Parts: sequence; C-alpha cells; structure tokens
Amino acid sequence: MADDKPADTTPAGPPSAEAGDIDPRLLEILVCPLTKDTLEYDRQRAELISKKAQLAYPIREGIPIMLPEEARHLDDDA
Repeated sequence: MADDKPADTTPAGPPSAEAGDIDPRLLEILVCPLTKDTLEYDRQRAELISKKAQLAYPIREGIPIMLPEEARHLDDDA
C-alpha cells in the first residue's frame, strides 16, 4: 500500500536563513575567481565583494554566484 503523506518539500539549510545568508565556512574558502583575493561579505546587499576586481558577486538563495558576468561593477554605485 502506498504512503499517502505528501512529500517533504522543505528547503535544505536552517529554516531561519534569509536569501542572502551564506555558510560562514564557505566564506573562509571562497576567493575572487579573477584575482584569487579574499572577498568581503555584504550581508545587507547579499553580495561578496572583491575590492581588487571592483566586482560584487551576488548571493542567491544562499548560493554565491561566482561568475564575473553575473557580478555587479562597484563603480555602478556612483
């Protein structure tokens, strides 16, 4: 007999995590793909900042998007 309970569709990760939150252990190992320098975490904007490359990599649903073509140029703030 089949189980009639609906499948669990709860997303992985802590239930209180916001879209821009990222695992702190991941922050320790991530570097800019262009410069290989460390990144700064901007929680408010949900971005990882590479000052040397002048790029801000977005974090979407807790996943850093480390593609230069997806990054925002920091000079776009002006």
